[in-house]
Amino acid sequence: MGPLMRLETTLTGDRYLSILSNRLHSFMPIVHSDGLGQFQQNNATPHTSRVATKWLQEHSSDFRHFHWRPKSPEMNIIEDIRDALLHAVENRSPPPRTPMDLWTVLKDEWCELPPRYLQTLVESMPHRVAALLCVRGGPTRY
Repeated sequence: MGPLMRLETTLTGDRYLSILSNRLHSFMPIVHSDGLGQFQQNNATPHTSRVATKWLQEHSSDFRHFHWRPKSPEMNIIEDIRDALLHAVENRSPPPRTPMDLWTVLKDEWCELPPRYLQTLVESMPHRVAALLCVRGGPTRY
């Protein structure tokens, strides 16, 4: 897992491009030195922007990128991770009271996510893709 990033403003294609070039490009070879890692994103507008798409194509030899079909069902495990973080924040006592408190709690909980939980999510991908294929791209329980 990479570091949690806080965005102070709306994510645009240009801001996303900055994240890709400044963070992802250097992170992937460290985490996936064997070259087998894949970068996964969803079809959010900044992710599919011309500048981001062009950058990913230009750097396709640096790491693999898992391509989503447009408007495909949400299959990104980041949704599960987000739910786990939200659940952890809701269970905090006392709850965070300010945006800075929330950011601190989120960073703490991000670092506390059990590696086995994350590995289980990664290992669930073949099952998720098989479920998607069975319903020919329609809704799945994911």
